[in-house]
Amino acid sequence: MNSPSPSHDAAFAAALDTLGLAETQAFALAVSGGGDSMALAVLCARVLLPRGVRLKAYTVDHGLRAEARAEAEATGKALATLGIAHEILQWTGDKPQTHVQERARGARYALLAAACRRDGFPVLLTAHQAEDQSETFWMRLAHGSGLDGLAGIAPLRALSPQLRLARPLLSFSRADLRDICRAAKIGWAEDPTNENRKYLRARLRGFEN
Repeated sequence: MNSPSPSHDAAFAAALDTLGLAETQAFALAVSGGGDSMALAVLCARVLLPRGVRLKAYTVDHGLRAEARAEAEATGKALATLGIAHEILQWTGDKPQTHVQERARGARYALLAAACRRDGFPVLLTAHQAEDQSETFWMRLAHGSGLDGLAGIAPLRALSPQLRLARPLLSFSRADLRDICRAAKIGWAEDPTNENRKYLRARLRGFEN
């Protein structure tokens, strides 16, 4: 695997240290297969695996797109080349007809939290990055959030007494993360809902670009 920039590795290690996670010996990763989360996996493989840290990635198949299962399986194959264990979590049952993104997000975190409890992971890493932070601010402003809501994405929060959610990539740009994937020769999938302008986040992304 080609090396991403050492500065990216150092920035990732520093972010974990800032979050108080430098000595943590087991991390779960939420990996959708997109460019952000695949870069997270590359960084974890480079920075954490050499330290003997236990890693496992989970991909949630929401069952909302016919292609999702094959994409999740391809993600697992790519993660195997990095030396990271992988499991697909399936959202089963009837799917909502309204507020789909919000309900899918709730189902995703419920599945991830349950898998972390089962497998004994105290920290779940997600790949939220700098543009996600900006988009979240504008979305919350548009929805009339108060000052607490406008604080944006928390870098670390408790999902339960046994599980913390950490976001160590908030200082990375989307371009940084794509560069990390390219340097490591790791491909990624693009979720078409990210470009669907019926969703506010996609409209904000289009405005930024």
